[in-house]
Amino acid sequence: MTTSAPAKRERPKYLNLPALLFEIRLPLPGKVSILHRVSGVLLFFPFAAWLLYALDRSLTSEQDFAQVQAYLRLPLVKLGLLVFIWAFCHHLCAGVRFLFLDLDKGIDLKAARVSAALVLAVSLLMTAFFAVKLW
Repeated sequence: MTTSAPAKRERPKYLNLPALLFEIRLPLPGKVSILHRVSGVLLFFPFAAWLLYALDRSLTSEQDFAQVQAYLRLPLVKLGLLVFIWAFCHHLCAGVRFLFLDLDKGIDLKAARVSAALVLAVSLLMTAFFAVKLW
C-alpha cells in the first residue's frame, strides 16, 4: 500500500541582519521609509542630548562659550554635525512626503517612486548646502 507523503514544506525564514542588508531588495520608497525611521532615531537619541549639552555649556560663561566654539571647529565634530543636518533634512522631507501620502496624494506606484527619489535628492542637496556653510 503506497501513501503519498505530503511534500516537505520549507521552514519559515527568519529575518536577520545579513538578510536585511544583502538578500532583500527594497524598492526606493521602502528605503526612504527606513531612512526616515533611522533619521528620527538619530535626531532623538544621540544628537538631541549632544546639542542640548553643548547649548548648556555655551550659556554657562564666556569661557565655556569659547570652549564650545573651539569644540565645534574640530573636523570630527563637524562631521557629526553634518550627519545631524542630514538626519534633520531627510526627516523633514520624508515627513512631508508621508503627510501627502496620508492625504492620498501620490499613492500610485509611479508617483510614489518619483516622490521618494525627490526626497532623497532634496535632502541631499539641502545637506550639501549646509555642508558648504559649515566647512
